[in-house]
Amino acid sequence: MADKKHAPRFVAICEAASARVPHTTADAVKARLDAGESVQLIDVREESEFAAGHLPGATHLSKGVIERDVEKTFPDADTELILYCGGGYRSALAADNLREMGYTNAISLDGGWRGWTDAGLPTEG
Repeated sequence: MADKKHAPRFVAICEAASARVPHTTADAVKARLDAGESVQLIDVREESEFAAGHLPGATHLSKGVIERDVEKTFPDADTELILYCGGGYRSALAADNLREMGYTNAISLDGGWRGWTDAGLPTEG
């Protein structure tokens, strides 16, 4: 997960959070969508990033408000929530915070938006 573009202390807290949460891949999510499964995708990027494009059917709850607003949108703490951001840092932090709030199935999408689009998978927006 190390990334030379980000500050070392930020990377350290992201890596620690990432170690505490489960992960999934773009290919696994796409396969589930193709199979017709109901998948709760949560985009934790900023509103402008979401507006520019997002995963099909994603709900926008940015990193800045997800902890405040998640219970209104997903009151059942056992709901599987697959979180993604630009590359995997913010989603790991958000998933870890949701885990602390009692959400038992908060998952971070490895590679985030970049991994999804680099794989040529479909988007909306």
